[in-house]
Formats: sequence, structure tokens, C-alpha cells
Amino acid sequence: MAILIVDDSPDQHLLLRSILSKAGYADIVAVDSARAAFTTLNLDDEQSPTTVDLILMDVLMPEIDGVDACRRIKQKEHLRDIPVIMVTVKNDLACLKEAFSAGAMDYINKPVNGVELLARVASALTLKFEMDCRKEREAELRRSNDKLQRALKEVKVLRGLIPMCASCKKIRNDGGFWQQLEEYLGEHSEAEFSHGLCQLCIKKLYPGVYQD
Repeated sequence: MAILIVDDSPDQHLLLRSILSKAGYADIVAVDSARAAFTTLNLDDEQSPTTVDLILMDVLMPEIDGVDACRRIKQKEHLRDIPVIMVTVKNDLACLKEAFSAGAMDYINKPVNGVELLARVASALTLKFEMDCRKEREAELRRSNDKLQRALKEVKVLRGLIPMCASCKKIRNDGGFWQQLEEYLGEHSEAEFSHGLCQLCIKKLYPGVYQD
């Protein structure tokens, strides 16, 4: 699962990458600004899905800080489920409240403790995996429901006892009224009718026209 590190400090890149790599995380991408992160995530291109599963976001960065970057990411439907962990030297309540309001799921204090980092990363990736599985199940359910709805539109079956006049062949509907057979079938099925005359009726109605 891919982890994106967003921090303007090269030393922080090396530290986080080292801790994560030693723990077996091989797919790690590091960028030095929020704008570079937006490019990596395909922020403005919802048709190009991202491969990132977790973001480690520094709070104090030039131009666009981590909280604002997190907020912009969470505003995008295709990126909303990616967990964001803020990495910060600021641990006052106001800062943390702002980060959580922007959509961050957790935070880690600098200097980073390796054990704490790995525990929070593992927890976030487990959550992401479960969310992906849930979304896939929901998508499969929608696909199955769509197939069922299409099938129901194509199949309309008449069942039960249908009263029919033995002489004129009209059908008595649920309201007690007699209807022409084709009218009744048209209302209770997807069938369409074209009218013509069979050979026996032509002989009966126009005996001088039909030749054997």
C-alpha cells in the first residue's frame, strides 16, 4: 500500500522513509510541498484515480500549510477516503482541532517516535483497507441491482387465473370490466402488437379473394 510523505524538510523525508522501509513498507513517495502532493494525487483529475493509501502531512509548510492542504484533499470525492496523519511540532488544542476539522484522522508529534509512527500507520492502513473493501462490496451490490432491474424491465410474466369470454375472447380485468385481449396484454406486459389476418379468417371474411 502506497504512502505519501508531504514535508518540506529533506531530513524528515529520510527519517520517515527509513522507519517505514525497515518495517517493510516499500511503496513510499516523498514530496516537498502541498502543490507537489496535489499533482501526485491527481487532485483535479477525478478520472485518474490515485494509488496513494495514506498521507503523512507536515503542518508547517510554506505557501500552503498542511491543514489547508488536507482540507483541499478532503473536498475531492475521489480522495476523500485517503487517511491523513498530520506530522507536527504544534500540539496545542487549537491546532489539533483545526487539523481534525480539515479531515485529518490522526497526528504525530515531532520529533517522530518510530514505534508510535508505525502503530498509527498500521492503524490507518487497516482502516483504508476496510473502507476499500466496503466500497467494493457496495459497488458490486449496485452492479447486481442494476442487472436485476434491467432483467425485470425485460421480463413481465402474467400469472394466475385470467377470466376470458368463451365467445368474444375478451379479458375481464381487475376492475370487473371486459377488455380486448391485445389491450389487456399491452397493459400487463412489454408486448407490442401488429395486426393482420390469418388464412382461416381471410377465407371466412373474403371468400372470393383467397385462392387455395
